[in-house]
Amino acid sequence: MGMVIFTTLLIGLFLLPLATSSSIHELLESRGLPGGLFPKNGVKSYQLGEDGVLEVFLERPCFATFETRVFFESVVRANLSYGGLIGVEGLSQEELFLWLPVKDIIVYDPSSGLILFDIGVAHKQMSLSLFEDPPFCHPQQTQGGGVLEMNTRKELGFEVQR
Repeated sequence: MGMVIFTTLLIGLFLLPLATSSSIHELLESRGLPGGLFPKNGVKSYQLGEDGVLEVFLERPCFATFETRVFFESVVRANLSYGGLIGVEGLSQEELFLWLPVKDIIVYDPSSGLILFDIGVAHKQMSLSLFEDPPFCHPQQTQGGGVLEMNTRKELGFEVQR
């Protein structure tokens, strides 16, 4: 009897770190979202509060490309629910040469194969398949062969309204 308890405790000790150290990508997938919403490189850690607030900490601000370019600030926050990141802060998407803050990311119906990005002035539907694999994130973007650094609050001369 004592050996069974000892073995159970030992197995529990080995499985506990696995259960608590899942990646941000695995967490998103467990909540009905595609795992590739955050970059494969540069994510230092994340915290999910009991109130559902998700905070993702990146090594530095960076750019990635899905269908269009996106900009991740050093910290991205949102309320995580099943199938949605609501009230997103710290993520912008390029639309018609403007950088607009992403407000919500929602998968209403996984069978539709679509994901909705709410960028305030519009709702943009994209294919879920764009977000299956996490993108590579670059610390800077190039434009016309040159390097353009993006300030986290002002992008290309436009104030981000929050």
